[in-house]
Amino acid sequence: MSTFVSIIVPCFNEARTVGFLLDSILRQTYSIEDIEVVIADGMSTDGTRDIVKGFKREHPDLHVRLVDNPKRVIPAALNRAIEHAKGDILVRLDAHSMPARDYVERCVSVIERTGAANVGGAWDIQPSEDGWMARAIAIAAAHPLGAGGARYRTGGEAGETDTVPFGAFPRTWLEKVGRFEEELETNEDYEYNVRLKQAGGVIYFDPEIRSTYYARPDLISLGKQYARYGFWKARMLKRFPSSLRWRQAIPPLFICAIMFLAMCGVLLKPAWWLLGIVLGIYLAVTCIAGLISGLRRRDLFTSIGVPLAFWVMHLAWGGAFLWSVFRSLIRRYH
Repeated sequence: MSTFVSIIVPCFNEARTVGFLLDSILRQTYSIEDIEVVIADGMSTDGTRDIVKGFKREHPDLHVRLVDNPKRVIPAALNRAIEHAKGDILVRLDAHSMPARDYVERCVSVIERTGAANVGGAWDIQPSEDGWMARAIAIAAAHPLGAGGARYRTGGEAGETDTVPFGAFPRTWLEKVGRFEEELETNEDYEYNVRLKQAGGVIYFDPEIRSTYYARPDLISLGKQYARYGFWKARMLKRFPSSLRWRQAIPPLFICAIMFLAMCGVLLKPAWWLLGIVLGIYLAVTCIAGLISGLRRRDLFTSIGVPLAFWVMHLAWGGAFLWSVFRSLIRRYH
């Protein structure tokens, strides 16, 4: 008898993609009789709920449950979904994700083989819209300069890691560690993985577990996304400062260095030279990376768009991180 699996999905206004997700779950190689889907919806207003209800009527063989998430934040949605889930293994997916056909089967297999507390795999990052900027953002999101060495974005060998996207959790580990932290509007998955590791669990990456991730379509939405990442990463570090990795520290340190050299330049002219050297190196590295990406694809616009995406990612993440730290200090001393 197969292990019963609950697929838990946080969702809000995902009418454009939630139907594709449900179709991909319906086509899983894992027995559909041993799968349920629990969608925690933040009271969507764009027709998402009607699409889910319509899918339930058309495909009664797949058990789909729609639960309310009035808080409209992802960790609250995950907690609501877990409360209603019945599976021995819970697989977290997003309403705009597209898991490979063998996604659930591979997750269950790796958990049974390794005994890991959380299992996940690699993203195939694709543009979410047509157009040169959307393509460039997808390329940058999978590049080491944009992904910071995260194996689920850049690829790598199977083994223990810090975090994985769209994780699969044995219920026993969820019960041991407890609920997702609802005060974190994002970065909740990384924070949860820290707690799993502190409890003795293993976070396991397997590149054969694959899903499609659709990157942001433009620089404005990309900047907002990475600003959220940076802001809430700083909040998470208040609880787990040792979880900071060097790749995550580089953007805020880079911004601090620029600000420091600019201020020193008011009194010391050599500081302006040093600032110019630092910025020159940064621009050269990012532009060369963009040029190489463009040459590989024979696309001039990729050479332009990839550096732009890097700059937005780094500055938005680092700036929001520093702003979050500054706000916390102000609150502490006032």
